[in-house]
Amino acid sequence: MKHIDQTIAALMCCALMTSAQLAGQSTATHPSAPPTYRYMAIDLGTLGGPSSYSCVPDCRYLNNAGETLFDADTAAPDPFPSYCLIDCYAPLGVKYVNGKDTILSSLPGGVDTRPVWFSDSGLVSGYAENGLLDPSTGQPEIVAVLWHGGTPQELGTFGGTASLGWAVNDSGQVAGGAATTTPDALAGSFWDVDPFPFLGTTEIHAFLWNDGALHDLGTLGGPDSNAQFLNDSGQVAGISFTNSTPNSTTGLPTLDPFLWENGKMKDLGSLGGTLGYPYSINNAGHVVGQSNLAGDTTYQAFLWKGDKMIALPTLGGNNGLSLQINDADAAVGWGDLPGSQAHHATLWRNGKVTDLGVIGTDPCSTGYSINASNQVVGDSGDGSGIETCGPKLHGFLWENGGPAVDISTLFAPLSSGLNFFAACCIADGGEILGIGSLPNGDDHMMLIVPCDANHVDAPACHAGAGELVGADEASQAPRFEPSTVASWTHNRAQIHKPALE
Repeated sequence: MKHIDQTIAALMCCALMTSAQLAGQSTATHPSAPPTYRYMAIDLGTLGGPSSYSCVPDCRYLNNAGETLFDADTAAPDPFPSYCLIDCYAPLGVKYVNGKDTILSSLPGGVDTRPVWFSDSGLVSGYAENGLLDPSTGQPEIVAVLWHGGTPQELGTFGGTASLGWAVNDSGQVAGGAATTTPDALAGSFWDVDPFPFLGTTEIHAFLWNDGALHDLGTLGGPDSNAQFLNDSGQVAGISFTNSTPNSTTGLPTLDPFLWENGKMKDLGSLGGTLGYPYSINNAGHVVGQSNLAGDTTYQAFLWKGDKMIALPTLGGNNGLSLQINDADAAVGWGDLPGSQAHHATLWRNGKVTDLGVIGTDPCSTGYSINASNQVVGDSGDGSGIETCGPKLHGFLWENGGPAVDISTLFAPLSSGLNFFAACCIADGGEILGIGSLPNGDDHMMLIVPCDANHVDAPACHAGAGELVGADEASQAPRFEPSTVASWTHNRAQIHKPALE
């Protein structure tokens, strides 16, 4: 759970807006009247440590009720500093609902908790330490957990020392992966390409937890699999090795996305290469993600529906991926521009591909989330990283044909100086989850809430009308180094693109 190279990446989520007024602040009707904004910003704070953060793109930290999760540093040092995931403060998951924090407690003997998914019915899945060390690795053991309120329910393993709860649906089914007792020579390789935050020596199998029991979903023929996405019909999407023979191009066995339904695991295939990943499934069972092309030097976004994988076009360059799909089959992600030296946030909808642009002169952007109204949020970066866009500079909102708008212009600046710089998620109700940086360098999660009849009172969206702070006031604890929070793309991406390493 604490290997820095496999950070489940941390940072933010969400936004939506139902107001019909133009993006940005409205013109005051009287010279002395304070400006009125479309949104209000809530600093979600910490639990006494320097920073708070979240997990993208595989996680769901904002549900469609506008309720959010985040991980918050406590003031206590992590008891296992050799395995720090983000920084070396002990973190706890926090559920923020209607202005109130609920701490997601650990298991007896454990310290850290990591939420991964928030259902619309208020259930949270993820993993927690159990206070034990894995005898084969010396690493803290983590186990899949379902939180009812703040109380954890351990979901178990397949006899091994670790498991992870990934997605949870409204009826309480949980998808994830669990270690078995079968020795696995490829365990380290699977860990390298999968978002599992632990090293292991035995096989990992995808599971569906249902009616109090952990069900092994099997594999596509190889030793390892993991379930990451789940819809309200109980369909599961994930990844699996298809065999145990490494390919010459990647050094790994073929890894394909799968769809599990009606008791069977279906191989979704590829676009010609030997590595593919799902990133989202909608309630129709349609899946988006990315798949390597033949030769494994480039990859492209895909949509799987109607029993076939459809390649989604880039913006003229070589590579692309899709990170989320809504129930109307509109998908977002990014596509390379010609020359493949930068990429832009991309929308695929009704057979058309749309370049969502960037903020100002930023060279690069990524679309992370789309809601039922086809509003898109993401981040705009400095372009120093081909896959990650480099450091995030602005969180954006794109709606009604664009252009993309800097979200930080849509709410009154906070007196703390907390600067919103990236957005990961948007809910159907218009709430946006993102992250901001304080002048001292600490990062705090931020919830951006529309000012309309369904949310807060309009006066809260007037400049100088007061601010809301979440778990704690802004912490002045020293900034941790390095700032892994500024990058939220898995290192596994390097495997997709060996020619650009």
